[in-house]
Amino acid sequence: MKRFTQALNIVLTVILFFSPAKVRAQKATIAATPPMGWNSWNLFACKVSDVVVRAAADAMAKNGMKDAGYSYINIDDCWQGHRDAAGTIQGNERFPDMKALADYVHSKGLKIGIYSSPGPRTCAGYEGSYQHEEQDARTYAAWGFDYLKYDWCSADKVYKNSDMPAVYKKMSDALKATGRPIVYSLCQYGVDAVWTWGARSGGNLWRTTRDIQPNYNSIVALGFGENSGIEHFAGPGRWNDPDMLEVGNGQLTLDENRLHMSQWALLAAPLLAGNDLANTRPEILSILTNREVIAVDQDPLGVQGYRIWQAGPIDVWVKPLADGSKAVGIFNKGEPQEPVTVQFRDLGVGKSATIRQLWDGKDLGRFENAFTASVPTHGVVLIKVK
Repeated sequence: MKRFTQALNIVLTVILFFSPAKVRAQKATIAATPPMGWNSWNLFACKVSDVVVRAAADAMAKNGMKDAGYSYINIDDCWQGHRDAAGTIQGNERFPDMKALADYVHSKGLKIGIYSSPGPRTCAGYEGSYQHEEQDARTYAAWGFDYLKYDWCSADKVYKNSDMPAVYKKMSDALKATGRPIVYSLCQYGVDAVWTWGARSGGNLWRTTRDIQPNYNSIVALGFGENSGIEHFAGPGRWNDPDMLEVGNGQLTLDENRLHMSQWALLAAPLLAGNDLANTRPEILSILTNREVIAVDQDPLGVQGYRIWQAGPIDVWVKPLADGSKAVGIFNKGEPQEPVTVQFRDLGVGKSATIRQLWDGKDLGRFENAFTASVPTHGVVLIKVK
């Protein structure tokens, strides 16, 4: 079974590298690498406001995240107010001037995102875009927004699941008609194998999972289970999205936070922080801004990593990189700290290779045939093999 799995991964990688779809995707101008930024939902939910968003932009601009590649400040649900007599959506009392807010975020050298639903109501019961798709797209563009998360929610009251591709394409067409480049995020929790049609419906990224929670079990279920086996659908301009980061939220240990960030980087997942940027602990900020880990996620080749070996709670994942090297994550999801040996033949890198430890930024030297690491419980050793 192990040899079969390795052979299958090789075949999928060859298909990925040489398929016409891959060649076309390399020319992507929007979301050529996975989007990086911040989203309001995980921590603030419906307590989000103009003040909260400006504070997040201020923090990102000066705490090193912007310099590390983060660029989007995304407002999730609960910003919507009423529609005026002409049907134009307005912000609610917490968002008195959406254009002024967008201008402020842009003044920090950042971009800004917004949220809606193809249904009559959003998940939190606010005004959706049903029967106002073109009008809302024009409004978002006029305000200066750069990103739209489009959440299915109440759409199931007016559509069937089989309607999803056409419904999502309708908003994609409306966004493109505005002439403004807007990243389009499909959020429908992986229903109907969205990874097989999301790009055709205009999506730049699509949720492949249920909602993430700020606990270790949720992170493992989403990052190691629900995103395995669909890697060949991802690439520049079209990304599988296992949901936003919970780094810095809940009671996650530092090892669990590093495991979380490492797996999302290997998955070429969007990196959308969900913590309080204005009050981020230094050790959490160091995880979010580790340049070498981010470089794995943002690698221009755009290959999503895949599992090559699993034994009980030990997982080994590999992600081919543009410079010919490979990022390798060795994960311990449950055992007491123990040594794990990775054979180079399983990585396809030859008998001899140099190893760099990415979290510590240390060159470990040249190794023959294999590499052995001591992996902490609920932790990871993330290396670059060349």
